Amino acid sequence: MAYWPMIAKKEPSHTIKEFRGANKMDPYSLDPSYSPRSKNLISTKFPALTTRPGFSVLGAPIGTKVLGLGVWKETELHAIFNDGTWRKWTGSAWSVPLKSGLSTTATWSFVNYKGNLAGINLIGANGVDPIQRYDGSTVSNLATAPAGGNFIETHDNRLYCAVGIRVYYSPIGIADNWNLVQQTDADGGFIDKNTPQGESICGMKAGIGHVTIQFPSSTWELYGTSPSDFSYLPVAEDIGGLNDQCIVNLGGILYFLDETGIYVYSGGTRPRKEFSAPVQWYVDNMNKTARQTSCMGADGRFLYVALPMGATATAPDTILVWDSIEKTWDVWEGMQPLMFAKMGDMLYMADAQGRVLRLGGDTDNGVPIAWEWQSKPFGGRSMGQLIRWRGLWVTADKPAGSTLQVHITDQPTGDSAWKLAASLNEKVNLQSSRIPIPPATMGNARFLRQRLSGTGAVTIYETAWDQIELPIT
Repeated sequence: MAYWPMIAKKEPSHTIKEFRGANKMDPYSLDPSYSPRSKNLISTKFPALTTRPGFSVLGAPIGTKVLGLGVWKETELHAIFNDGTWRKWTGSAWSVPLKSGLSTTATWSFVNYKGNLAGINLIGANGVDPIQRYDGSTVSNLATAPAGGNFIETHDNRLYCAVGIRVYYSPIGIADNWNLVQQTDADGGFIDKNTPQGESICGMKAGIGHVTIQFPSSTWELYGTSPSDFSYLPVAEDIGGLNDQCIVNLGGILYFLDETGIYVYSGGTRPRKEFSAPVQWYVDNMNKTARQTSCMGADGRFLYVALPMGATATAPDTILVWDSIEKTWDVWEGMQPLMFAKMGDMLYMADAQGRVLRLGGDTDNGVPIAWEWQSKPFGGRSMGQLIRWRGLWVTADKPAGSTLQVHITDQPTGDSAWKLAASLNEKVNLQSSRIPIPPATMGNARFLRQRLSGTGAVTIYETAWDQIELPIT
């Protein structure tokens, strides 16, 4: 008696049409929309994935490191370099020094404030030099400001700064007479905060109705508007901050970084880090020696968290990018930001090479952007089954000048044994085109993964494949 021959079962076609960014958690249990390894992508075209924006360099490097980046009245970008000079960007070059002889090592913070001054001033502090002010033409010492004042902020018409465990506040509406005492609630003064660890304040950020004060091991809120009602309330007595560059506001919510994770705090409850679980691996594995160089920035939609990851890194070399709208993480490389500043709709970064970078464009200052996306490992319904991919398709936009390669591996993890399945060079121009890729380079395997990579501006809309499952062996 003749029987029909056994036909290997073919699963329905698999597709990924929604790319939800990076996720460093267990790759075997990941949803297919996540990538355990991605580089230089962004979610601006979500659910598609696309190459991140590039950057241009403003002028020539000055010194070997930028120590401060501030914005005056949303019209002028200012930087302090480690040659001890304060300069402004003229639109085509960095100005002659507005002030020289400043510290060559201390990091600056800035805030705009008018009070009793003739106009709005850019106030800067670094904890070493006298607090400085820029009035639109010159930089000078801010009269009577506390010596050693750092982490300058403004809240409820006062200036605030910190020295050690002490927070100083100026008289209401007065910037240049911190010593004014009229025995009223409008007076300036100070309030101390002792902690069990005996730590000094490492960062401050003004919020709605309070100023958030951070120590390395704890976080507090300073409530009140005058000496008669100032009081400290605990946010978390076991979660602190790394430095003043690692605490930012985005969408009215506070985000900050400490040694244990990236936290979000919206008031009333303990800070939480569940949202950053997909990238917790980076915090756990960053270079501990250089972690104090970490910094954060925000542009109204995206949160940027820059960490030193390399074994010999002396500055951040990896940026974790949180999309507050789509709730996705991406990972960027190729930049070394030490601080961020937003002016208008543009984001600027200052780096460890004495440069200021402006985010935008299709290249990294003329160099094509190298990007990568890797899938999770795919297998059969049982790990005892072998599988084969009978067909693989990628739908993409790839303009001329960009490149796209597709690789396949039978290794479930790691970054080896990749075999090239297809390559499209710079001359090929594709718009929303489906690219058939024969995966014949790979035989039967327990697991298969795919890697899409290339250079330049590319958008991936879908990757799809037919999978055959063989009997359990």
